[in-house]
Parts: sequence; structure tokens; C-alpha cells
Amino acid sequence: MAAPTASSSAFELEDARLPLVVVALKTADLAALADELRAKLEETPNFFDDDPVVVDLSAVADRGDELDFGALLRILASHRMRPAMATGGSDSQMAAALAAGLPAAPAALPAPRSKTVEVEVIREVEVVREVPLYVPPLVVDRPLRSGQQVYAKGGDLVVLAAVNPGAEVIADGSIHVYAPLRGRAIAGSKGNAEARIYTTCLEPELISIAGTYRTTETAIPPEVAGKPAQVRLVGDKLVMEPLKN
Repeated sequence: MAAPTASSSAFELEDARLPLVVVALKTADLAALADELRAKLEETPNFFDDDPVVVDLSAVADRGDELDFGALLRILASHRMRPAMATGGSDSQMAAALAAGLPAAPAALPAPRSKTVEVEVIREVEVVREVPLYVPPLVVDRPLRSGQQVYAKGGDLVVLAAVNPGAEVIADGSIHVYAPLRGRAIAGSKGNAEARIYTTCLEPELISIAGTYRTTETAIPPEVAGKPAQVRLVGDKLVMEPLKN
């Protein structure tokens, strides 16, 4: 293999500025953290997909709590998170984090969005990309049977056939089902509160947007049940509205 010439280089360093996820610890009790993560993410098992995360220690920095970072990393990894950096901890906490392989996050790390997933265990942070990245929608043109799951990472999901009971559709963006929606639909799975769910026949087992969900334990309003409808998030409430021609 030829060596790089004077006019070329073997590599370049660029500022990627990619989206990150911040895990903001509210307690040093890792058993409680593990239980809460398990409870909050059991409805969305594919919420994370080996995503790099920043561990925010700000809320526990002043308590003098020492953390077992090895155990913390294992807990996060069990939910397909890849801890990459730490921030906000005391001197001793940051030293322990570094020893566990978590360097300090840059001081210029942007502030998190105000919208949190569930009880502020997880917060999504958006770092502005220098070049916007378009993610085309994932299109599914076959019926989804019980036990089948489709996930549209980074964008919208369009389903042109029925989502049957027991099937699950997940998208980081919005979900469009041009057929009966009778299974589970989870939109805005990474915390996008602007995501919506559209269907020509609303009969779901579960609907969720940015962590706020509703199951069949609460009846669908009659004006949208079995009819064309959209679902959107207003504050912390799911609002279902008829789709008008």
C-alpha cells in the first residue's frame, strides 16, 4: 500500500457534532436506578440502539456519594447504551469516572432539551449538526402479525398494511399507518415530542409519544375509535383527533 504523499493525508480530524443522549443520575443508589430503567424501558425495548451517552452527575455531586462506575456502566450497557463521557461530578467522582474509562465531557456541551423521558432519568440533548442529515422514512408494505416488530431509526415509519394485535411499530419520528392500527405504536421513541401517530383506523393496544403512553385500559374516545385519526402530545397528555378529509 502506498504511503500518503505530501499532497494527501492518512486521516482528517473533524468536529462531528452528533446527537447525544444524557443520562442524568438523580441518585447514587444503582439498584434503584436499575429498577427504574427496567420499568421505564420495558415498554420500548429498542429505545436505545448502542447509542453513546453522557453520564451527568450534577444532581449527586454535592452529596459526597461515591459511585461504583463499573456497575453503572454494566447497568447502562444492559439497556444498549454506550457510556462515553461524564460531566458535572465532584473531583473524586470525575476521577473515578476517568479511571473507569469515562473522560470528562467538553465544557461546551449544549444544555438538554426541557422535555424529558418519563421522570428525568434520561434526557436527550441535541447538538446542532453543521450539515443537516436527512433520514428517509422506512416504508413497510406488508401486514405485521403478532410478535413482529419494526423500528424506524432516526426518522418516520410508513406502514401500508394492517398492524395486527401483538405487532409493534416504533419510530424515532412519526408513524403513519394507512390501514388499521390494532397493535402497539411508539412514536418519538428517542424523546421527540413533536412526533405524531396517524392511522386510517385507530384501534391500538398501546400508543406512545416521547415516553407518554396510553393502553387499552383507557377506552379510545368514540369520535376516533376505529376511524381515521391522529395522535399528538400536548404537554404531558396524548390528544386524539379525527382526520378530516
